[in-house]
Amino acid sequence: MARDLPGTTRPRRFVPRLHYELIVCGVRGHELLGLDVAHVRPEDAIVVRPGNDGVRWHRCLRCDSWLPLPQPSEPSREVLPPREAIEVPLRGKALRDKIVLRTIAVDRAFHFVLLAVIAVAIFLFAANEASLRDPAYRVLADLQGAFNGSSAPKDHGVLHDVRRLFSISHGTLTKIGLLVAAYALLEGAEAVGLWLGKRWAEYLTFIATAGLMPLEIYEIVDRASVLKALTFVVNLAIVVYLLYAKRLFGIREGGAAEQAEREADVGWPALERATPA
Repeated sequence: MARDLPGTTRPRRFVPRLHYELIVCGVRGHELLGLDVAHVRPEDAIVVRPGNDGVRWHRCLRCDSWLPLPQPSEPSREVLPPREAIEVPLRGKALRDKIVLRTIAVDRAFHFVLLAVIAVAIFLFAANEASLRDPAYRVLADLQGAFNGSSAPKDHGVLHDVRRLFSISHGTLTKIGLLVAAYALLEGAEAVGLWLGKRWAEYLTFIATAGLMPLEIYEIVDRASVLKALTFVVNLAIVVYLLYAKRLFGIREGGAAEQAEREADVGWPALERATPA
């Protein structure tokens, strides 16, 4: 049974369904065929149909929109190439997964860059700790006096946290740098794998994200902030999406069912099912 074409029916839900095809076409333009052919054959009706007054109706292969366009005055080919020579763009679940996974990949890439910079800064500080400690203490003392009216060290606040950072030993700093660098590499691997749509990256992202959520909950309970709460909500959404929509660990019949659902929305068979009479 053919699905309702996007934009042809009123939404049946309180929150309308998001059609990723329309979003991509709005950004990149429609995917049309037959703009340069001299003749339209009956078997081409799935993508282009003749109209009246020198107009043809062209179907977007992605979002199923039909657009009236004038016939070419100087066609470059007689007819459409065979279907095997035409690449059908992603639609349906396959397109949605690509957009969502690449959005997560961008987030992980940002984390990778940020953590890599922090790791490099820690290693540089550890390598020059002896020469930096005394000047840093003098600067902190001056800042303490400027803000609090006294140069005596305080046991709380941002300046106290920075002072504690400068008191960490060289060996501990190196270990922290290695840990941050390892986590940066993990985030980088997630970003690359998700961008390429690899199944292993989905599992890796789920495990890494879910594993840190108890720590995030502890941080929120210990010292709540809007940023911490927002980060937790985003990570929770990623975990739920990967577990439910991507059917990890055999959920909802597992990867085989997920792959079958993706294949049902791509290629010429999907276009034929959504073709109006």
